[in-house]
Amino acid sequence: MNVNAFSSAAGTKASQKPSPRAGEGKASISTRVDDTDLIRQAQRGDRAAFETLVRQYDQAVLKLAYHLTRSEQDAQDIYQEAFLKAYRHVGNFRFECSFYTWIYRIVTNLCLDHLRRKQTRREDSPVVTDSSGDEFDLLSNVADDRSGASPEKDLMRRELGKRIGLALNKLTARERMVFELKHYQGLKLRTIGEMLNTTEETAKNTLFRATQKLRASLAPMRQQH
Repeated sequence: MNVNAFSSAAGTKASQKPSPRAGEGKASISTRVDDTDLIRQAQRGDRAAFETLVRQYDQAVLKLAYHLTRSEQDAQDIYQEAFLKAYRHVGNFRFECSFYTWIYRIVTNLCLDHLRRKQTRREDSPVVTDSSGDEFDLLSNVADDRSGASPEKDLMRRELGKRIGLALNKLTARERMVFELKHYQGLKLRTIGEMLNTTEETAKNTLFRATQKLRASLAPMRQQH
């Protein structure tokens, strides 16, 4: 396969994509062309087959990268890097898992590396770019104040979004990854374990630690309200 040609095409496609906001463009598994046939064709050098795979998963990949990085630019970069890596290594795909799990594993590993690099640069300010409302559904211990449109409630929502963003940035990269894969992506712990090359039990324990830390971080705000 011509990696340089695909790199150019992937870069153009990524730059043309809409902003990866929550709730957009989740591909339906029931409508996808059979992945196995496409993968086998791609392994034989059929670039069009691989591009079909990209089209089937591109929105899901971009959305995942955005939720994990909280940055549209970083999400675009990881999106491109993930599919380039998949393109280079599709010949090594052994059908031991679904393509969905395989590409998500690539994305989560890239995001883990990205978050770890950010955590080593503590001079960077916390990234809290999204206050669209999604965060408010994640924690059962946070009241939902979205009904109504009063300035007071809007201010409260913004403050809550900022607190949650700060709390997420205090988690380890792996804790944040597991928490967001579970709550934002709705994935099962078994699937998360497979993506992170660990066990379901380890993923469950990591999720528990993340949830406890978030609740502790948000406790002062709960007491205020």
